[in-house]
Order: sequence, then C-alpha cells, then structure tokens
Amino acid sequence: MINDLKLCTGLLLLLFSLVAHANEKPNIVLIIADDAGYHDFGFQGSKVMKTPEIDKLAQQSIIFDQAYVTAAVCGPSRAGILTGKYQQRFGFEENNVTGYMSKSGLTGDDMGLPLEQKTIADHLTNLGYRTGLFGKWHQGNHDKFHPTQRGFDEFYGFRGGARDYFAYTNKLHQVHPALKMERNYKQFVEHEGYLTDALAMETNNFITQAVLDQQPFFAVLSFSAVHAPMQATANDLAHFPNLSGQLKVLAAMNFAMDRAVGSLLKHLKIHNVIDNTLVVFINDNGGPTDQNSANNAPLSGTKANHLEGGIRVPMLLKLPKQLKTSKTHYPYPVSSLDLVPTFINAAKGKVDPKMQLNGVNLLPYLATDNALRPHDILYWKKETRAAIRHGDLKLLRFPDRPVELYDLSKDEAEQHNLAASHPEKVLALMKALFKWELTLERPLWQLKREYEGQAMSRMDTYRKPKYNHNKEV
Repeated sequence: MINDLKLCTGLLLLLFSLVAHANEKPNIVLIIADDAGYHDFGFQGSKVMKTPEIDKLAQQSIIFDQAYVTAAVCGPSRAGILTGKYQQRFGFEENNVTGYMSKSGLTGDDMGLPLEQKTIADHLTNLGYRTGLFGKWHQGNHDKFHPTQRGFDEFYGFRGGARDYFAYTNKLHQVHPALKMERNYKQFVEHEGYLTDALAMETNNFITQAVLDQQPFFAVLSFSAVHAPMQATANDLAHFPNLSGQLKVLAAMNFAMDRAVGSLLKHLKIHNVIDNTLVVFINDNGGPTDQNSANNAPLSGTKANHLEGGIRVPMLLKLPKQLKTSKTHYPYPVSSLDLVPTFINAAKGKVDPKMQLNGVNLLPYLATDNALRPHDILYWKKETRAAIRHGDLKLLRFPDRPVELYDLSKDEAEQHNLAASHPEKVLALMKALFKWELTLERPLWQLKREYEGQAMSRMDTYRKPKYNHNKEV
C-alpha cells in the first residue's frame, strides 16, 4: 500500500513536471548573417568554406529549401525581419545609408524604422521576455531609433550598416558615431579582438544573466559578417592556405562567423537551456559576389537585385524539445516575415489581427502531415524594379527592359524566360503586383538614381550562376 502510494506520488510529480515543462516558454535566439553567399556553407554544398558548427546546427534543424527575405539589401530586409511586415508598407524601401541619398525625401539621421512600427522585441517584451540585440542595427542612426527605444532591453553593437572588424582605437575621434561600438545608450566602448567573436561573447553574457534571473530571453546575434570591409585575423586566414585574394579573406571571415555560432550554441548547452531554445539562422540578403566573392550557386543574381540569388537565403530553424518535428527539410517557400508570428506563437502569445502582420506562424506548417503552403504569393519592390512569385511562377519587372517570367519548379537559376510564350500569365501577375503596390506607402527616402543603374549592371554581370568559385565540381 505504501509502495503503491509512493508510486502514485512519483507519477504525479513526474506528470506535474512534464506539464510545467510543456507550459514553459522557450527561449528564442535569432542569428542573422550579413551578405553571405547562398552556397557558402557546408550544409549548402560548399567544399571551399569551412562551417562545421553551422553544419552541425543544420543537422539538428529544419533546413528551408526556399526561404526568402523581403529585400535584396540589408536595411529594408532587416526592417521586414524585425516587424513581420513588408517594409514597403511603411516606406522603408531603400537602404538608409548616409551620403548616398537623393535630395528629395528624408536624409541623414531622419532615416530609420518609423516609430509607430512595433518590433518583435516589443511583442516579446510584452510576453515577459528579456530582450537583447548584439551587433549591427541599421534601422536608423538617430537616438529616437535606438534599439533600446525599440523594445530591446540591452544592446551592444553599432547603429550603422558596416564597420571595421578591428577596434577603432587611435582614430576613434574620426569615426562617425553610428560606427562606434555602443553599450546600451551612448556608452561608446570599443570591443577587444575580432568583432565577430566579440558579438558572440556579448550574446553569451546576456544569456548567462537571463538564465541566472530565471527569465525567458530573446537574443539577436546580428552579425556584420561577412559584409565588407574584407578583414580577417591571421589565424583564420591560415586555415585556407590554398586560397588567395578576396576569396581567402571571405573564407576566413565565414570561418570566424561559424566559430561564433558554435560558441553561442555551446553556451546554451552549458546552461542546460539548449533543449528549450528556438534557434533561427538566416542571412539578410544574397551575397554581393563582386564585393566579397560570395557564391550564390545554384542561383543567379546577387545582392541588390530580385533574381533568386539576391533574395533567397539559407535559413535554419532548430525547434525546442517541446515543439519537435520529424521534418529535416521544408520544401515550400517561406518568408523572413514569418519569424515574428512564429516567435509570438512559440512564446505562447497570440497574433492580433490589429498587428497587421504579413507573415504566418510556421509551426503548424512544420507538422509532419501538413502539406499546405504557407504562402501563395510573395512580393518584392525597390523603386521601379519589382517581383512577384505566385505558386512556382515568378515575374520580374525592370526599368530598362520587358518583364521576365520563370517557372522556379523547373528553373531556379532563372535562365529560361517564359514571358513571350505566356502573355496571359504575365498580364495576371502584373495586375496582381500593381494591386499590391497600391497598398504601399511612398518611399520615405531614395538612393540617387545612379545607383539603380549600378544595380542593373551588377544583375547583368551575374545572370548565370557562378558554381563553386570555379574550384569545385
């Protein structure tokens, strides 16, 4: 009788423990790479790059075969990631890069993520999360746009779009404030060592404190790697004796980013929270092959254009233990817009229609028996250039030539233009694209027109996939 009572008590305690674990809010970690090539990871097929830690994460994650961002350049893409909305809806259509802007519209420090837009950090703060962002911000240089004013409890990074990977020391007084390393608000503290490593260490410190305080956390490790300037340590360069030039530097920078990801994952494991942490790894746009030797194969195009190589990115999602699925690959198109509603639902919140999000909660679609597509239509726009994907058909609109149409189920490299043979589909997609554009805000700022010409020239140069840096089969 006593043994039976002990057994029942033990089973009840186990049940309560399981229920408590099931109701526990998962931690969330978002890792954003910058300007990485679609092919430039081992799990994406590269034999040149060394990415053992990210490859290990891929083995534990769902790999998205068709993941898209909402822009082919950093600032607008990250605005979409942070808000879960097409950034064109609130006028963030161009990069906010001081010195490159037209005289019309907002310029300088007036450019930034509009203050009325809520970020994922705002939503998760309301759900009881401690929030932190470490690295690149690129959502506005002015104090009013600062991460700590946009839902993040902690920030260590820089406000701008790119900076040196080594500390500004002797010349710090010459550096634009948006490029200085800043802790929280106006505490300018340059990092030690290599920037990519320093950002992982700061993220780890944030996680340690959140675990000690027994608070669920949302951490964004927002790399500037592998964005220019092309800078690497001698130790990392030494890992690639058979490479040379820009490609060697890229490989070393990629290797450092991989090491930083490994450090973060190891830290989660040390604190025994890895099984209760949702981890996403995503790139913010396609690799700029001309600037950093990135390889986007098997896709054509690069950063700054709407070919697949500019907008389709590597993406991994490691689910916490309580949300596990048997899926290892997800074949249908998903969007970076989906991260906000997915994170809210994982955090046991609810997406209110008043939020007007454009993404969807991916969790139901990742269930083993769900064959539905999260998105029937996806859109992209930058000035007169635009694209629409409906099912597997993708139409691209240009300022200097007729539209193009591709069937991505048969031609992901976009080499066989079907526009002339399917005029009825071209018309339908053009009308759908224009209907969407009628719902958008005018761009709040724009680049000088000359840069649109440069974007078209870059696209024409990289219309064919550059397989394997010409070094692999």
